[in-house]
Amino acid sequence: MLAVAALTGGLFLSAQQPAAAGPNLIKNPGFETAGTGGDGMPYCWERSGWGDNDFTFDTVADAHTGTKALKVELTRRVDGDRKALITESAACAPAVSAGKQYDLSLWYKSTTPDVSVTLFRHDTTAGWQYWTDLKTLDISATYQRAEVRTPEIPPGTDRITWGASVYGTGSVTTDDYVMEEVAPPPVGPTCTGTTAECADGRWEILPTDNPVRSMHSVVLKNGKVLLIAGSGNNTDNFEAGTFTSAVYDPAAGTYRVIPTPDDMFCSGHVQLADGRVLVMSGNKGYPSADGTIGYQGLKDSYLFDPDTETYTRTNDLNDGHWYPSATVMGNGDVLSFGGLREDSSGSVTAERWSAAQNQWLPLWQVNQTWSYWGLYPSMILMQDGRLFYSGSHVFGNGTPGTGSAIYDYDTNTVTDIPGLRNKDERDQSASVLLPPAQDQRVLTIGGGNIDSNPEANRLTDLIDLKAPSPQYVAGPPLPQGTVDLGAGPQPQTGGQGKMYGSAVLLPDGKVLETGGALHNRANPVYESSLFDPVTNTYDPVAPDPEARGYHSSAFLLPDGRVMTTGDNPGNGTWNHAVSLYTPPYLLKGPRPEITSLIDTEWLYGDTQRITVDRPIAKAELIRPAAVTHSSDPNQRFVDLPLSVDGNNVDLNVTSNPNLAPPGWYMLFAVDANGIPSVAKWVHLGGPPALAAKAADPAHASAHVHDFAGDLAKPAKKPQKKRTSAPVSKQIAGCDRHYGSANVCVPTVFPDTVKATTKARCDWLAANEYGRLKVNGKDDPLRLDPDRDGVACGKGDVRSARS
Repeated sequence: MLAVAALTGGLFLSAQQPAAAGPNLIKNPGFETAGTGGDGMPYCWERSGWGDNDFTFDTVADAHTGTKALKVELTRRVDGDRKALITESAACAPAVSAGKQYDLSLWYKSTTPDVSVTLFRHDTTAGWQYWTDLKTLDISATYQRAEVRTPEIPPGTDRITWGASVYGTGSVTTDDYVMEEVAPPPVGPTCTGTTAECADGRWEILPTDNPVRSMHSVVLKNGKVLLIAGSGNNTDNFEAGTFTSAVYDPAAGTYRVIPTPDDMFCSGHVQLADGRVLVMSGNKGYPSADGTIGYQGLKDSYLFDPDTETYTRTNDLNDGHWYPSATVMGNGDVLSFGGLREDSSGSVTAERWSAAQNQWLPLWQVNQTWSYWGLYPSMILMQDGRLFYSGSHVFGNGTPGTGSAIYDYDTNTVTDIPGLRNKDERDQSASVLLPPAQDQRVLTIGGGNIDSNPEANRLTDLIDLKAPSPQYVAGPPLPQGTVDLGAGPQPQTGGQGKMYGSAVLLPDGKVLETGGALHNRANPVYESSLFDPVTNTYDPVAPDPEARGYHSSAFLLPDGRVMTTGDNPGNGTWNHAVSLYTPPYLLKGPRPEITSLIDTEWLYGDTQRITVDRPIAKAELIRPAAVTHSSDPNQRFVDLPLSVDGNNVDLNVTSNPNLAPPGWYMLFAVDANGIPSVAKWVHLGGPPALAAKAADPAHASAHVHDFAGDLAKPAKKPQKKRTSAPVSKQIAGCDRHYGSANVCVPTVFPDTVKATTKARCDWLAANEYGRLKVNGKDDPLRLDPDRDGVACGKGDVRSARS
């Protein structure tokens, strides 16, 4: 395997030629000029690194050219790395220009696969900071050349520094560094639509409705979409045992309804390394009419096979989990938290799916904090294997404390993270790991509270998980659109924002936020915008013409468009119309094309070659969606730094599975105008490949950085063991004294609705609730003053007036 790796590396790298032949921007690139410091480092080069390891930095005579080379060696390592970098100073670090790219190259020999070309940048406001790892270097007994291209230089960056990081025992010897500016693309974009479309994109409503009431959407490894309904929040379906899913084929525009073995309404789901979909829990029973029993979570779990389009049963979970989280880990395992148990109480049981054993582990094999994380808590995998709870959740208030936290499974501790604003009004907010995943920044958007039912907010908060002690900071407010308050859409005002919104990662590196509503299952908001992580700004674009509130989904298709489905207002109806959004980048001219892809099976630390029909500026892997209730914590965009030789492009894959958990990904190539190719499907790693890497020293281990390593808050130990957490039977914000279980009469009406029978009945009528039976004798909202068992009848309004 080592010989094959060396041969492959030679084929990929020895033929590489610089894409631009400009001047070398590096001072002392061959270490021939000695430094004046006491550490023995050459002029304009410095030592860097962290962690518990033994190391040496030496200027040696074993040069590629000239008389000197620089050798970095680790002889013992527990953690961390050691780096030889260009000195972080104005005198030594090369100056750069925002928006430009630069080709970097060096000659090296290495006795370890654990070497990365690492890049830092100087921000004119924040100073020097780690930027990204660009490339993993193969073992090589003789000198070979490695070349890689930087991403576009971000605004506010005036200098960069880079060099070789060693993060495993062994050595790397480097020489003859080169840095050259890449020539800009010769042609700008050409608009192929109307002026408005090229600025804002366009929406279309598909001619065929979604045949099922799906609130779960999973983009499969073959480009089709699994739409899971279960009973579809319809009690008649539940009582009849009618549970449905559908598979949508975007290429053919057709749906296939498939047998569904259980009520997967409000389950959790995640894609495993082999492309199967793990579906956990669901609905064992709806709330009772008298309100004494709430929703009940199943222990059942299933695997959906995209090849056969069938479900098969797995072993059971240890507890019921209606509305559970599901986060895939770097080794392919899945961690799940929260939700409601079989008795409607809150589950405090953490669950772990073992990729190696293909089953849920027994309770005694899973670390437990006995914490109640709520419903659909957004748990995002960090680059070091910890989980970041963003504060996004479903129903009611946030968790006790600051509202967000870092959970370390290995030490079984929870640490509160500060800064999240209005943490008890982030119900049905959306959180997303921003592009690229290497930047470790999370955006949280909007939200509300179905208990108090205020107007949903415009808050967006950002956190940089690379900071020593990260905390949320305020982002720009969400743009406003129109809201339907019962008399048709009208402009939003004041602090009106949205809950039930969706956030979708796009191949140009921006985030589409779309859909939402102003109140609990009412008052749809028509607004969409593109968030740019580089500038931290929103650009309003064309809104989805369909209402997309509760139980809606939005997700990226392999052709670069975005599909949206669903909407389930409080009156129990369902929107079966499907929308398709064409972003502006698809209206700027011809798309680049990946004309060949040598291999679809990728390993961590690989260099993989593609051929494109014209120059590209970047390439990335985007994990396909598995989204429900504004939540997809596994959504991520992983940058693939380029090594360019004409139309042949080598893609450099991260060595860290925590940045890109094993599985199937969409590979996009994107030109300098932000226009993406149609995606190719590639399979990254997987448990067998990860096991092989661990056993074979010729393969690189993960390069983990010292981020979020100095948290200001103290870590909290596990709570006292308990069975469950108390949860209100009206946790969904619905008063069960009225109507059937799939109808949601709010326990608290919006502030604009007076606390009178007439005002409340007028609001229900405007939102098309229809006839509502009163369940039992109690009438807490005073909707049935004449006591005839029907809410808001003519007699009720007359009785209220008299």
